[in-house]
Amino acid sequence: MKEYRKLFRFAKPYYGLLVLSGVFMGVVTLFDVFRLSAIVPIVDRIFTNKPIVFTSGKLPLFVENILNYLNTLSPIKVLYLILIVMPIALVIRAVFEFFQTYIMSDVGQKVIRDVRNQIYEKLQILSLDYFTQKRSGELISRITNDVKLIENAVSYAFTDLIYQSFEIVCFAVLIFVINWKLAFIAIVVLPLVVLPMVLVGKVLRRLSKRSQEKIADINSLLVETFMGVRIVRAFCAEAREVDKFKKQNHDYYRIAMKSIKRMLLLGNFTELLGVAMALFIIFYSGRQVIEGQLSFGTFTLFMAALLSLIKPFKKLSQVNSIVQQAMAASVRIYEILDSSPSVQEKPAAKELDGFKNIVKFEGIYFSYGEQEILKDINLEVKKGQMLAIVGPSGVGKSTLVDLIPRFYDPKRGKVLIDGVDVKEVSLGSLRKQIGIVTQEIILFNDTIRANIAYGKPGVSEQEIQEAARQAHAHDFIKNLSSGYETIIGDRGMKISGGERQRIAIARALLKNAPILILDEATSQLDSGSERIVQDALDRLIQGRTVFVIAHRLSTVRNAHIIVVLDNGRIAEQGSHSDLLAKNGLYKKLYELQEMQK
Repeated sequence: MKEYRKLFRFAKPYYGLLVLSGVFMGVVTLFDVFRLSAIVPIVDRIFTNKPIVFTSGKLPLFVENILNYLNTLSPIKVLYLILIVMPIALVIRAVFEFFQTYIMSDVGQKVIRDVRNQIYEKLQILSLDYFTQKRSGELISRITNDVKLIENAVSYAFTDLIYQSFEIVCFAVLIFVINWKLAFIAIVVLPLVVLPMVLVGKVLRRLSKRSQEKIADINSLLVETFMGVRIVRAFCAEAREVDKFKKQNHDYYRIAMKSIKRMLLLGNFTELLGVAMALFIIFYSGRQVIEGQLSFGTFTLFMAALLSLIKPFKKLSQVNSIVQQAMAASVRIYEILDSSPSVQEKPAAKELDGFKNIVKFEGIYFSYGEQEILKDINLEVKKGQMLAIVGPSGVGKSTLVDLIPRFYDPKRGKVLIDGVDVKEVSLGSLRKQIGIVTQEIILFNDTIRANIAYGKPGVSEQEIQEAARQAHAHDFIKNLSSGYETIIGDRGMKISGGERQRIAIARALLKNAPILILDEATSQLDSGSERIVQDALDRLIQGRTVFVIAHRLSTVRNAHIIVVLDNGRIAEQGSHSDLLAKNGLYKKLYELQEMQK
């Protein structure tokens, strides 16, 4: 029951519309009963010209009055009455059905919109460590596929749940009015229908969870292969990737067919049970018609009402399947919505008013799970200084600088800016003081102008172009067909690596943050591009406090402080000349790179 409540909590803002839709569904159901009840006067009064006879005891007064009135009319008058009343009733029913369907569709689309907004908003505040544990395709699947299943439950399944329940109640009342003994026999059979629905529903929920996980696997595979399309082509791995996709796709097909098989079996079982019950009723009540205890029209109405109960029960079995699938999706969605960021801003966090003096690392320890990455790191970087961090791959260079903007928090120790722990200030005011240019350039499928102005929306055209000039990007931009309005494609793939890097530098220049992080910003460039980008970087670092992660040690000779990390600790620290004189790890790395030139 708790899971049901969590599922329909998504529709809580629209409960008023759901109630209104329920009222409209009730009206539509009453007109369905009225439409079906027209069988009686048509058969008994128009076709056979016999009185309408019920075997039940006392009928409701308004029903008796209607029957008495119809029995007094001639067949032709009953025909005229039907021709007048039925079209009016059908038009009214159609109007209520239209508004009911429109309202429920509106609620379903609003729920999709709201849930996707909630998931995306939550993903924007979750810490980076969450994304290291999740695949991109899996998160995409939850925003697309899982949310669609929620809409099916809240909109279509909820509509059928209410509407078909109304139908069952109304038709059940109708058959009790006609003949309570036969109705009682029919109602006894209901548990035989409900029990399989419950049992199959549990299986469907498990299968639905597996199918949603398999869709996430497919999405992840697609994201990987699309992003790595050049590698796939370069290594002639197209056939392997196709085989991997076919296997994942076939696994999803098998799970889907298991669900479909159970849904079909349940629906057919329900229908066969209803037909068997109808045959028994025909045998039992046929004798009453022959003996004159029940008019043929009343018998026809009873059979029609009884058979009309089959469809709602069959529909409810499908509703149960949809709801079970949605509940499995709901669990996956709430895994995101209930997650808490590991990096949280304190409620009373103060604003960091600029950067004035010093960035300090005090006793920093950091680990990913059980794997310890940084151990007892102590550093001081004064305003205007450049700190270069070097060392073998995997020693925690990027992790160390990621602690400054609080992409992660240390397990022990503090990062201080002007003596203030970064945990004590708001994330927004902290990150405004920091510009970042990384090895893997992240650009968006938007215009060059929008990408440069990403960190400073609303900036003037003149400022954008000035930043591009300083980054040596203006010349190549103006030679493009649409200049600054050029759409650069997914991840900027329509332009070269060096051009992407210069746009990223222009973006950092425009932000004009006092603290700058350069994470191997030139390591993937050819020598020609590197010279241009390095010149742009030289302009960028002027007057700023800079943290450089260096792959090529020749690029950090002029750093005020060079820190050599090894096995998570500071192995050496000093200037370029000091470290060469120590004849330690730095000198070995430097000489190795010199030999490889």
